[in-house]
Amino acid sequence: MLERDYFRRGVAEFVGTFALIFVAAGGAAFARTPTDLALANGLVIGVMVSAFGFISGGHFNPAVTLGFFVTRRIAPPLAVWYWLVQFGGAALAALLLKWILPSGPESGGSLGVPAINSGIGTGAAVVVEAVLTFFLVWVIFATAVDPRGSFQQIAGLAIGLTIAFGVLMAYALTGAAMNPARAFGPQLVGNHWAHGWVWYVGPFAGGVIAATLYEMLYLRPPQPAPVGPPETGVIEPRPGDAAAS
Repeated sequence: MLERDYFRRGVAEFVGTFALIFVAAGGAAFARTPTDLALANGLVIGVMVSAFGFISGGHFNPAVTLGFFVTRRIAPPLAVWYWLVQFGGAALAALLLKWILPSGPESGGSLGVPAINSGIGTGAAVVVEAVLTFFLVWVIFATAVDPRGSFQQIAGLAIGLTIAFGVLMAYALTGAAMNPARAFGPQLVGNHWAHGWVWYVGPFAGGVIAATLYEMLYLRPPQPAPVGPPETGVIEPRPGDAAAS
């Protein structure tokens, strides 16, 4: 029913991405520990994926959409539409936070803009973001894409927990964005662009690598199915299988 309904699918992506930035970036201004932020990030993604997964796929992340695009699991026009509404939702959420938050926390937290720890360089920060996004997209493909998976009904929980352990591990290092939209909204509204490319190159690279590897290793059949029962000894593929492979 929603296969070609770009508007309703786009609204779902917009709302989910808006919720992520509103909760995650807003929480960054007041959270006392990384555990608080991990719970906030993980819970909002888990809930939104569970709520909207059947409508839009529950991407809420341009890196996830890129992974679907390179594996041909989303049409190019729909992928571009998703990117537009994801970045738009992130910007609107950050703009609303700028209006809501008191000037003290807003200035101190820079609207939740991710930042690199002074103890590591930009190269290491890119690797951290790429590895964490790799884990995220890998889990998404394993739970929400692979039809053989037995955990599709709890995909939102698994994805939310992956976000949570990423924040626990790397919030103090890179902000643990794992999502270009998570960085873009606060960067745009707060006009904080220091080392901004890190939160685009890292997540996009990690997402593409994870999606491509999972697709090649687990979602593409290694060889065409043989014709007839095993005892016949027939090993030729069915008509069309050879061409498809």
